[in-house]
Amino acid sequence: MTTDEVNESAPRSPTDPPRAPLRGVRRTAVVALVLAALNLRPGVTSLGPVLEEVRDSLDMSGSVTGLVTSIPAVCFAVVGSTAPLLARRFGASGVIAVAGAVLAVGLVLRSFAFDPILFVVLTALSLAGIAVANVLLPMVVKQRFPDRVGAMTGLYSMALNVGASSAAALTVPLAQAFGGDWRYGLGAWSVLAVMAVPPWLILARRRTDRPAGSTGGAAGPPPATGGRLSRDPTAWALTLYFGLQASAAYIIIGWLPQIFRDAGLSAGTAGLLFSVSSLLGVPLSLALSAVAGRLRHQSGLAVAIGACGFAGFGGLWFDPAAAPWLWAVLLGIANCSFPLALTMIGMRGRDSTTVARLSGFVQSIGYALSIPGPLVVGVLYDHADGWRLPLTFVLLLILVQIAVAVPAGRDRQIG
Repeated sequence: MTTDEVNESAPRSPTDPPRAPLRGVRRTAVVALVLAALNLRPGVTSLGPVLEEVRDSLDMSGSVTGLVTSIPAVCFAVVGSTAPLLARRFGASGVIAVAGAVLAVGLVLRSFAFDPILFVVLTALSLAGIAVANVLLPMVVKQRFPDRVGAMTGLYSMALNVGASSAAALTVPLAQAFGGDWRYGLGAWSVLAVMAVPPWLILARRRTDRPAGSTGGAAGPPPATGGRLSRDPTAWALTLYFGLQASAAYIIIGWLPQIFRDAGLSAGTAGLLFSVSSLLGVPLSLALSAVAGRLRHQSGLAVAIGACGFAGFGGLWFDPAAAPWLWAVLLGIANCSFPLALTMIGMRGRDSTTVARLSGFVQSIGYALSIPGPLVVGVLYDHADGWRLPLTFVLLLILVQIAVAVPAGRDRQIG
């Protein structure tokens, strides 16, 4: 058995000591992580730049549009909660490979939808695949790179932002290349999803751990431990922080291009501004995760990032067209709360098993808490004259996020 196979199959000690995988397998794991991360956002961020065209084509109301922007949080909360159990039964690599295939199929079928309800259902299908990978990647990092959690989290967070910004910037040009049809712009991202499947299949074939219930089971949480997390104040602080940052992030993803377009900017410019907010996360995620991994406390970083988000949304409240590039930059910095939250999850858990439990707990409940945010923004947008009332609601959410950042970033390990 190779050293890497031992990494997946053998039970880990409470201190989770680093193990050295074979160089070739470790490289495959890096490629797999990057490709999976590239696909964690295009299914979502590709929609914003063509949202107006989708609404017009499918006769979609603002409330239904708000539901569409809430689907990622719903899928991550409901489907993501099953990911640790699936990984325990079938192995993380195989589950992520299947999740990538589900994502690709969902993206293709969504581009053929001619009914708003069908569009919602197929969006949910594609995002179900994303939800599973979203929860399992922190666990894979802790398993395969236990001595480099911060750096590897930063690497796949950087790839995540590359995927998000590319989808935001290129969806409109892709649609225009095919006669301006939004269906081609959205469907094209299924190709990237297909590319992510082979390396995870390679890793899955090397897995030798036994099914759940055997003594050699690998990646999942023992069922009896879930209650312990529900009584841990640090776990709840992380959950609240994660949920609030996710709510703000999906409001940005779902509505930022529309805010700029309503202010008189073109669809292409709005998509470019949104891509800037995502593209900033490429260098910042890598640097921030590496720095956060060396700090005992991450509270100061979390508060500073939240302050940037408050300033960015405040600028949109004042006048989106006054300094759109500045607002986009500030919101891009605010989006770094996601890789910071992932880094804190990896650092709060003592070993890969605890990280898997904590990741599932924080992300499933956190995303459930984030569901109302984009939906409320859509309802307020439908019934308000302009964006000031919806953005006031968002600013209140950011203030709460800043408050819970302090206990979430304290130096305390769980497990």
